[in-house]
Amino acid sequence: MNPRDNLKRLLAPRHLAFIGGRSMARALKRCAEGGFAGELWLVNPQHAELEGVPCIARVADLPCAPDAVFIATHREQTLASVAELAALGAGGAICYASGFAETGAEGAALQSELLAAAGDMALLGPNCYGLLDYLHGAALWPVAHGGRRVEKGVAVLTQSGNFAYNLSMSDRSLPVAYMASVGNQAQLGVAELMDVLLDEPRVTAIGLHLEGLRNVPGFARAAHKALEKGVPIIALKTGVSQIGAQLALSHTSSLAGSDALYDALFERLGVIRVSGPVSFMETLKAAACGTLPAGPGLIALACSGGDAGLIADYAEANGLRLPALDDRQRHALAQILPGYANVANPLDFTTAIWGDAESLRHMLDIALRSAADAALLVLDYPGEGTGERPQCDLLLELFCEALERHGKAGFIASAFPELLPAAARDRLHARGVAALQGVEDGLAAWGRIAAYRQRRDRLLERGESALVPLCPAPVSDGRTLDEWQSKQAMRAFGLPVPQGILSTPERAPGDAETLGYPLALKAVSAQLPHKTEAGGVALDLRDAEALRRALDEMRQRLAASAPGVAFERVLLERMARPPLAELIVGIKRENGFGLALVIGAGGILVELLKDSRSLLLPTNDAAIRDALLSLRSAPLLTGFRGRPAADLEALVAAIRAVADYACENAGQLLELDVNPLLVSADGAGAVDALIRLGND
Repeated sequence: MNPRDNLKRLLAPRHLAFIGGRSMARALKRCAEGGFAGELWLVNPQHAELEGVPCIARVADLPCAPDAVFIATHREQTLASVAELAALGAGGAICYASGFAETGAEGAALQSELLAAAGDMALLGPNCYGLLDYLHGAALWPVAHGGRRVEKGVAVLTQSGNFAYNLSMSDRSLPVAYMASVGNQAQLGVAELMDVLLDEPRVTAIGLHLEGLRNVPGFARAAHKALEKGVPIIALKTGVSQIGAQLALSHTSSLAGSDALYDALFERLGVIRVSGPVSFMETLKAAACGTLPAGPGLIALACSGGDAGLIADYAEANGLRLPALDDRQRHALAQILPGYANVANPLDFTTAIWGDAESLRHMLDIALRSAADAALLVLDYPGEGTGERPQCDLLLELFCEALERHGKAGFIASAFPELLPAAARDRLHARGVAALQGVEDGLAAWGRIAAYRQRRDRLLERGESALVPLCPAPVSDGRTLDEWQSKQAMRAFGLPVPQGILSTPERAPGDAETLGYPLALKAVSAQLPHKTEAGGVALDLRDAEALRRALDEMRQRLAASAPGVAFERVLLERMARPPLAELIVGIKRENGFGLALVIGAGGILVELLKDSRSLLLPTNDAAIRDALLSLRSAPLLTGFRGRPAADLEALVAAIRAVADYACENAGQLLELDVNPLLVSADGAGAVDALIRLGND
C-alpha cells in the first residue's frame, strides 16, 4: 500500500497496538472503555502483563499487521519499532518521543532515519501527542482525554500537544471527530491529514492550530478541495510576533513564515482566521453541525430587552443583518405577547409566556416565517437548584422543532458562557443546532460562518484558489539588474515602459533630439539601486541647455555621493503625464513559502496608510482586480471627486506582466520592484524598476 492508503487505515483502524510501559496499558484500557470495537494489543518485552493487560514480547509476534500503533518509547527504540512495523505491513504509527529535528542537526539526522525506516507506512510525529479518533473510539494518546464518541464532528489538527490536550478537556461540548497533534511533521503534516480527512463525509469542518506550514503547495491543494466541498477551515495561527515566530521554530521545527503571507494564503483559499482559543472553539461549534446558513440574515429572539440590545450591537459588528418583521408578523405577535413586548427584530418576547408551550410554539412559528437565513435564540439557564431549568429545556426543544419545521439553520447562545450547561449543549448538538457560549463570542462566530458561504462562491468563481502556489528552492544572493535591464526584461512580458534610449553622457544630447523633449535623465548602474538619493535622476528637462546642465550636475553629485560608481551610461525617457494615481508593485520571496506579488499605494501613502495587498503566485486577473479595489486608496482608481477613472484593464494587465515575469523566473528571482507604476485614464506604465536575481 502507498502512504495515503495506509493513512486511511490509521484514521479508520480495525485493530490497535501500543508499544511501551504502564502508560500504554492505561491508554489501551481507555480505548476499550471508550467503545473501540476492534482488537487491542500491548507490546512490551519485559513484562508478561501490565495493569492487567497481557503483553506481547515483540512486534513480530503480533497476530497481524495492526492498522494503527502508538509508540511511547525513547527515540532509539522508536526507530527500531518503526522499522519492524513497516516490515510487518502496519498501516500507521504515531511517534510520541521527542529529541528529533526540533533539537538541532543531530536530531534532524535521526528524524531522516526514522522517515526512511517508515517506508510506505503512515507516520505521525515524532514529538507529538498523537491521535484521538472519536468516530471509531481509537485514542492513540498517552494520557487521559475529555472527549467521547460522536456520529459526526470537526477535525482539529494542532502543532501543540498541550493545546490538543486542553481543548479535549474544555467545557465547551465541541463535537470532535478527530484530533491530531502533528508534532514535527516528518512525513504526515497538516496538508496530508487534511486531504484524507476531507474524504470522510462525517467531518463537518477542520480546525487548524498552526505555528507554520512545511508544505504550502500541499496545504493549498487540500484547502481548495475543502472549498469545493464546502467544508470550512478555521485557523488559529500563532507566531505573529517576532518572538512568537522564534518560539514556533524551537518548538516543533516548523516554518513560521511571514504572517502577511499567511493572511494572503488564507484569503485566497477561504480559510477563516481567528485570533484566540475561544473564537477558535466557538467558530468550530458554529460549523460543526454541517448545515451552513445561506447568508448573513438573522431572526433573533430573546426574553429581555437587555439581551435584544446586545444582539443588535453584536450582529451589526459582525456583518449580520436583522431584517425587519413584516406587518403580518407584527400583528400576529401582538395577539400573543403583552403590550410591553418589543415586537421587532431582535424580538423581546418577554417572560410573560415563559413555560406556556402553545404560546411559545405559536410565537416561534410566526417569527421564523422570516426570510432571514438563520435564527438565534438567546437562552441562559439558571442554577440547577432553582427548579427553573425545565422551562428552559422546554423552550430549547420548541426552538429546535421550529427550526426543523421551517427548514432554517439556527443556534442558541447564552449571554454568559457558563449559563448554557453541558446537558443543554449536548441536546442541541444532537439536533444539529450549534450551542454557542457567550452572546458576544457566539455572534462573532456565527458571523464568520455566515460570511463563509458567500465568500466561498466568490472565491470559486474567481478561480485563484485552484492555482497551486509556487514554492521554489532557496537560492543564494546573486546580481542586481540595472533599471534598463530590468525594464527590458519585464517589457518582454508585456509591462508598458516609457519610450526611452540607453545612451552615454557624450551621446545624450543627440539622442535627446531623436527622442524629443520634455524628458527624464537617469544614471544607469546596477550599483545605484537608489538613484534619486544619490543625485542620479533629473526630471522634466525641456531643452538641450537644461539637459547639458543636468548632465554636469549629475556627474558632480555622483562623484560626491557614489565615488565608486562610473558615470558611463544614462537613460533618456519621455516624461510621463501627471497620473491619476501611483502604485508600487513588487515581488517578495520568502524561502519555504514562495513568491508574493505585493500591490500598494505609491508615494508616501503605502507607508502612511499601510495600504498594500499581497497575492501569492501564480495569481490571475480577477484576484489582481479585487486586490486593487480593496486598497484604501482605491477611490483614486475609480473616479475620486469627479476625476476620471483609471484604465483598470490596462492596470491589471501591467501588474499581470510583472507576475508573469516572476513566475517564469521563479527559480532565480529574489526581489522585484516597480516603483512607481503610473496609472492614467488611458493606460499604465512603469517609470522605474529593479530586479535582483540569485545564483542558480
